[in-house]
Amino acid sequence: MKKMLSERVGKIDSSGIRKVFALGAALDDPVNFSIGQPGFDVPEVVKEAAIKAIRDGENKYSQTAGDAELRAKIAEQVKGEFGWERPSVLVTSGMSGGLLLTFMALIDPGDEVIIPDPYFVIYKHIINMLGGRCVFVDSYPDFRLPVERIAGAITNKTKLIIANSPANPTGAVYTDEELEALAKVAAEKDILVMSDEIYEKFCYDGPCPSIAKYYDKTLLMRGFSKSYGMPGWRMGYVAAGEPLREVVEEMTKVQQYTFVCAPTPFQKAAIAAMDCDVSGLVTAYGRKRDLIYEGLRDKFELVRPGGAFYAFIKAPGGAATEFVEKAIESNVLIIPGNVFSERNTHFRISYATSNEKIQQGVEILGGLA
Repeated sequence: MKKMLSERVGKIDSSGIRKVFALGAALDDPVNFSIGQPGFDVPEVVKEAAIKAIRDGENKYSQTAGDAELRAKIAEQVKGEFGWERPSVLVTSGMSGGLLLTFMALIDPGDEVIIPDPYFVIYKHIINMLGGRCVFVDSYPDFRLPVERIAGAITNKTKLIIANSPANPTGAVYTDEELEALAKVAAEKDILVMSDEIYEKFCYDGPCPSIAKYYDKTLLMRGFSKSYGMPGWRMGYVAAGEPLREVVEEMTKVQQYTFVCAPTPFQKAAIAAMDCDVSGLVTAYGRKRDLIYEGLRDKFELVRPGGAFYAFIKAPGGAATEFVEKAIESNVLIIPGNVFSERNTHFRISYATSNEKIQQGVEILGGLA
């Protein structure tokens, strides 16, 4: 029988997060710490902007690169933040769409991508699917940016370095000093940096630094899903300064033949979202972070997260899968660390749920420790 499936799909696994999320549907009112989905809804003013756009007939394709008004507003913000003149902007179908376009535009078979471990799950699988090679650089036990290890991992095949801050799954927020040091390493070798900043508004202990402040060969990846409660709307963007204009142009070309464009009415709504103050929501999530940290720190080995809405916790005995199975049997959904890492010693909690559920989950997990 002729082989039906491509070798490409054999290089990726089904999402471990989605498997646990689906399992939750069979449980009776579980404590769901599994999926990174905001527990708040889209602001009303943004909903109204989307409804108005739909009713006004903004339901056709936009330009491939995105709605002109939205792109101009993003460019203005990026210019003000980093001083980039005439930044290039591409509106994408979520951050996941932006990641796919980035890797498709940059990676050839055999190219190496340096990724701090733990890492966001999508990186590994898309890079493998494209024939690239992931070079994982260990950041255990404290999950700080391992600049010296990254420098030591660079070869003549290195195409890209990934920085993710605030980080999924660890909640780590890199410091200005760490990012400036990485920028120097990348500049010395003339290597691009992709900065995944989808959680950039979720910083609880001070400002959220960006490597884009220090390095003009940064592809800045941000979006609207997490900050404005709209993951189902699939709204992200990529921005870059003049040295990477060609990269964004090529990503736009790839978008022509894949996503075509991001959803048009939601692009109109994103314009309104950029004027929304979400600081109150961020403050509320800082309190959720504290509930998790204070509730589990005496029972588990746990680094206090600085941002995003995750904690990456060492499993008792360092056996993550076994502990996750016990937790699920106790009606708590958590994700084993090997979904996000080359190790399987930790588990991830997403605390994007109610305070009541957090307190319930903390009590159950503490009893299993």
